[in-house]
Amino acid sequence: MNKTRVLERLKAYGTVQNRKIYARHGMTGKFYGVSYANLGKLRKEIKTDQRLAEQLWGSRIKDAQVLATMVADPSAFKASLLDSWVEDVDCRGIAGAFSTVAAKTRFGKNRMQKWTRSKNTWAKVVGWYMVPDLTRMPGALTGAECEALLETIEDTIQGSGNWVRYAMNNALIGLGTWAPKLEKQAIAAARRIGKIEVDHGETGCKTPDAVTYIPKAAAHARKQATKHKRG
Repeated sequence: MNKTRVLERLKAYGTVQNRKIYARHGMTGKFYGVSYANLGKLRKEIKTDQRLAEQLWGSRIKDAQVLATMVADPSAFKASLLDSWVEDVDCRGIAGAFSTVAAKTRFGKNRMQKWTRSKNTWAKVVGWYMVPDLTRMPGALTGAECEALLETIEDTIQGSGNWVRYAMNNALIGLGTWAPKLEKQAIAAARRIGKIEVDHGETGCKTPDAVTYIPKAAAHARKQATKHKRG
């Protein structure tokens, strides 16, 4: 499937209602309002196609960029391409989609470390979104690196920007969930940090409370791991 055909399909799948919803969630620029169910259908048809992914990303159409992250080949990314893509991120939806594929590349940890220190707000959001993904990957982060991230979150989250706070809170939960030795430390840090206020705009979204969320998520993760071993 080529770029032209994919964009035609995306345009046909778009709805006015989804465009309104995505706009309320902060999506900007050009987008058709394609549901994630229909993006999933296209992903199954396309499978993995790095050349097409780069073309779709370059279209600057948000639905196409989300699909690009779904069909991209993490092993085909160069560091320069990751840096190019992160400069295009301008809303939370794209930040979340891009962070998932970026974490899977061989530059994942390096870019996470670089972007969490960036002065570019959206690069910073992407970097912190990558932390839970990396924490789930065996051996991707050392214990010392996880502890350093936890310390940075505690020291800087309350003074960070709106969506950076949200991404850092997700990272805090991820560290407490997927790094077993850090569960108690993450909960203690969350208590010291206190309530994280995030403006979600005209949506019903809420910011998870790390203190109560981490124990539940960690227990679920342990249960799934046990089930996987038995299977």
